[in-house]
Order: sequence, then structure tokens, then C-alpha cells
Amino acid sequence: MSFSTTQVRVHGRGGQGVVTATELIALAATFDGQEAQAFPFFGVERSGAPVVSFARISKQPIKTREQIYRPDYLIIQDETLIGDKNILAGAHNQTKIIINSTLSPAEIKKQLKPLSPKDKIYEKNIICTPATVVALEVIGKNLVNTVILSALAKNSSLFSLDSLKKAVRLKLASKGKAIVEKNLKAIKLVYEKY
Repeated sequence: MSFSTTQVRVHGRGGQGVVTATELIALAATFDGQEAQAFPFFGVERSGAPVVSFARISKQPIKTREQIYRPDYLIIQDETLIGDKNILAGAHNQTKIIINSTLSPAEIKKQLKPLSPKDKIYEKNIICTPATVVALEVIGKNLVNTVILSALAKNSSLFSLDSLKKAVRLKLASKGKAIVEKNLKAIKLVYEKY
């Protein structure tokens, strides 16, 4: 794997659009001229069960197809998952953690459970965004996948906000113009306010 490959792992629950989130990450990155791949990890899927999906972004062709074991970005779409120690598997001292929460990074850090005492999670690398609050207010449903990706766009150089919007327009087109517009409004709100 190339040194310049960025790895993103997304955790959530069935029905929260975890797989769609990584597909949007890859699509937005390709709109910015990068190579990208997105793929889910499937187990026994059911609504509400923990789900994991992966994305890789690089300026060069990506040859590996394995799961992501050392994420550069860890997105947690559901705050109830933070007590699960496996959620931090492979996280390192540079891993940025973007979490759907109204809590502060300090409060989240207290709840995160590293796999080993030597694993360091730094408060400065935790980004909290109230994705559920925004999704309920703007979209009318607790669908946070597009909303939390706005925080990723703002806090990384993986893809631009414009490319994220373009990806959302394309990926959600079949849901209808009203749904697309609500998602774009929520994305803009998070990007500008949080």
C-alpha cells in the first residue's frame, strides 16, 4: 500500500447509512481527482446492529482490498457505540475521531476504551458534531451519514465541500429533489456552524 493512502473506517448501526457514507466519501474524493474505494464489512445485518464500512483515498492507484486495520479517520455515527473497545481497534495517536455527539471532546475521551493502555487517544483529535440534532431539525429523520461527512470535509483535506455536495446530489438523486435539498442544507449547516 502506498504511503499516501488515507484510510477511513465508519462505524454505525444498521439503517443509518454507514455503507452509503463510505460510498459518498469515495465518490467525493474521485470528484476531486483522487483514486478511491469503498467497501462494507458484512456480518449478520439487521436494523440497529453495529455495522462497519471502509474507504481508502489516494493520489495513486489503490491495489489493496483488505479491511482497514489502522484508520487515519474513524467516524462514529452512533454515540452509543463508543463504549465498545473494538471501535478503537487500530487507532493510533494521529487518528482523527469524528463522532456524532453533543458532548465535548473531553467527555468523549473519558468514555473511549482503547484496546491497550499504550494506545493513546488525544482529545485534540476528537471532533464532536451534533449530527443527530441537525438531521432531525433539517432532514426530519435521524439519518446522519451525509451530515457527519460534512464534519469530515471540514476537518480534513480528503475532499472539498463542493465535491461532497456533488456526490450527495448524484447518490441521493433517486430519493427525490426534496430529500437531496434537505441533505445539502444540513451539510452546509454543519460545515459553517460546527
